[in-house]
Amino acid sequence: MLYTIIDIETTGNGIKGNKITEIAIFKFDGTRVVGEFTSLVNPECEIPYFITGLTGIDDDMVRNAPLFKDIADKILEMTKDCIFVAHAVNFDYGVIKEEFRQIGVDFTRKKLCTVRLSRKLVPGLHSYSLGKICSSMNIPIVDRHRAHGDAKATVTLFKLLLQRPSADQHIIAFLNARSQEATLPPLLSKEMVNDLPQLPGVYYFKNKSGTIIYVGKAINIKKRVLGHFYDKSTKEIRMCREIASIDHELSGNELLALLMESAAIKKHFPLYNSAQKRFAKSYAIFSYEDRNGLLHLAYNTLKNVHDPIQVYYNQTDCRTFLKQLCEAFSLCPKYCHLQTGNGLCTDCSDSCTKAETIETYNQKVNRAIETALQNKASYFIKEKGRTSQEDVLIAVKEGIYLGYAFIEKEAAINSIEDLEAHIVKQKNTLETESIISGYLIRKGLSNVQVLPNSPMPIQC
Repeated sequence: MLYTIIDIETTGNGIKGNKITEIAIFKFDGTRVVGEFTSLVNPECEIPYFITGLTGIDDDMVRNAPLFKDIADKILEMTKDCIFVAHAVNFDYGVIKEEFRQIGVDFTRKKLCTVRLSRKLVPGLHSYSLGKICSSMNIPIVDRHRAHGDAKATVTLFKLLLQRPSADQHIIAFLNARSQEATLPPLLSKEMVNDLPQLPGVYYFKNKSGTIIYVGKAINIKKRVLGHFYDKSTKEIRMCREIASIDHELSGNELLALLMESAAIKKHFPLYNSAQKRFAKSYAIFSYEDRNGLLHLAYNTLKNVHDPIQVYYNQTDCRTFLKQLCEAFSLCPKYCHLQTGNGLCTDCSDSCTKAETIETYNQKVNRAIETALQNKASYFIKEKGRTSQEDVLIAVKEGIYLGYAFIEKEAAINSIEDLEAHIVKQKNTLETESIISGYLIRKGLSNVQVLPNSPMPIQC
């Protein structure tokens, strides 16, 4: 069996924007090196300063180097009928494959990862980075972070790995077309992936320090997780190189999975979750009575409002809703705090000029408040549980998401108080409101149990 042990240096701009600046290939027959090729490569773009600081390769060094297309035939010739071997192989293979794609060539080789092989054959190391594993195995590296130096060290490492008991059977398993090994992140065990359920829930990607770096939700956890490993986007490739373990929680249904995912992102702020990280500032619409007994509508930050009528996550939405109430019920913009100043209101001629009694005006305000409170219904959403013996109840009290509970099907739950002992309390956020509102729009009220003395929840 022939192998080509390869290392590349790049511009570091992600798989699709990543351009090769240097490549080294050692053809290895399992015992000795039978061929070698090393070359700088002109990436046809600037090399970032931090990459130059890491590799020592700068724009001047590659200005007169061959383009990738100029050495493509040499790479094809050396790797033909060989196993493509690299440390964290999916990165090197992915970049080279993309370079070939850009010149109209389909590059396909069987892959073998020395990180994954090392984890099988040399278990228990703190780190499997090339520098750390070579240090632990007394393998010298000359010209670290240069293609030739790193590839040569990988050759020595691979040679030592081949001498380990059961090396052959692990290599055969890795090269099996039905095996997932070639596509899995280098630090992640196949057994951990195999143990994932094909059920709804949330999953947590953790790095080698145990820090959560990504949270996702899925109807089928295992299928969705594997989808990350096949994705060749820049973010996914970078993330997959860090995944060392996976945890999960079952939800029983998609709605709760969405809510659990949102809560976990807010709690852990994972590195690779770009959405839902912000904590939006909350604003509330409220009413108060002035010294003359006139009812006002106004808004302020939620923390400064004792009894909110409606909650929003920016001042624009508050003002828009107030304006809609003002127009719908012929209220005074001044007394809805849509117009500042001490003079007469310029938009109405009733309450401001005393042509309308305070009692009559307050009746209109109260009707407006009653309409606004329609969004503050109290209800449960009943969905599938994790097993056939349980349901999930998602609790909303006066329009505020309280949390969820896993309840036995026979349990009688008719009020928020009945749920107290079971509920997993959660924070109400812009995202949870959007998730629940979207569910009601899609599903209607068929799974909704409205609590006594509460209005029906509005579906849009």
